[in-house]
Amino acid sequence: MESRRPTALVVDMFGIDALGIADEFNLLKFVFITSNAWVLAVMLRTPEMDRKEINEHVKNRKPLNIPGCKPLNISKIYYAIVKMSLADGILVNTWDEIEPTSLKALRDAKKVPIYPVGPLVRPVKKSALCNEIIDWLDKQPKESVIYVSFGSGETLSSQQVIELAWGLELSQQRFFWVARPPTENDAAGSFLSLGNGSDGTPDYLPDGFSARTQDRGLVVPTWAPQVEVLSHPSIGGFLTHCGWNSCMESIIEGVPMIAWPLHAEQKMNANMLTEDIGVSIGVTRVESDGVVGREEIRSMVGKILMDHQGRNIRSRIKELKNSAAKALVQGDSSYNSLSQVAEICIHQHLKTKVSRG
Repeated sequence: MESRRPTALVVDMFGIDALGIADEFNLLKFVFITSNAWVLAVMLRTPEMDRKEINEHVKNRKPLNIPGCKPLNISKIYYAIVKMSLADGILVNTWDEIEPTSLKALRDAKKVPIYPVGPLVRPVKKSALCNEIIDWLDKQPKESVIYVSFGSGETLSSQQVIELAWGLELSQQRFFWVARPPTENDAAGSFLSLGNGSDGTPDYLPDGFSARTQDRGLVVPTWAPQVEVLSHPSIGGFLTHCGWNSCMESIIEGVPMIAWPLHAEQKMNANMLTEDIGVSIGVTRVESDGVVGREEIRSMVGKILMDHQGRNIRSRIKELKNSAAKALVQGDSSYNSLSQVAEICIHQHLKTKVSRG
């Protein structure tokens, strides 16, 4: 730190406690929000939702009362949010055109400078690991395949996995499914080592599923090179859990989505994609046990790939794809926003250099 002193420290929203290092070494401090501006607005607003209640909690150390929940001591969470608002700026993985209202509200609040710098995703990079997948996709017609993935950290129940399999089969559409073992299955390792039937179907999928869908479906274990898959011309839709990174990757590649959120801010993301931006359709029918049934899945896949609604969404997401690319071009919104951060850092560097002689 002394020999090659940096000018600024950037942490994500889970590393806010590290901002104390920036104070110790007199560095600029920035927080990078990997989600969107709407989520950030909620986070920054939370400590003010009931000032009297929070004062009692922080000053008098009384438990925080949350309707419908037992009293909870979460002073550390609020402390982290307050620390974030004291940063020199917050970088957000979004851009002006996709969230104009939320970004305007954040800027008008003038609590902390906001810098939309997105969309930021990993670039497409072909590797030997995805040859088999890409070879299969190369054989499929343009925009004919629904890509199904719930991210690298999400799992479904056994019942939901079975309903998803039946829904994909009943849709009669081409699919590429990253099928992680269900929640109740503790087995690890290779996908095909999980107790397959005679036709190679894993034991938690319907009997004969692999044989019945082998002419139009590909199922792989645990992981796939998502950016490479979404960039392939045969992909016509993405059934996603609505993690923000996945949403960004889908928008950048112009792939319409089926929004199936599971937890955390994913429900907010799904609402934005479906109701505000118009680049996805959402799950509308859920059974009493919380499972999305096969008929609903069949219907959603058909809509996104074949129906008029899917064509409208595809047209809208192509527009947003162009907007996303434009935002990163020199002279446009996100490029300019990140340039402002760079200028602040340069100014701070020169100021520090002068003060140190």
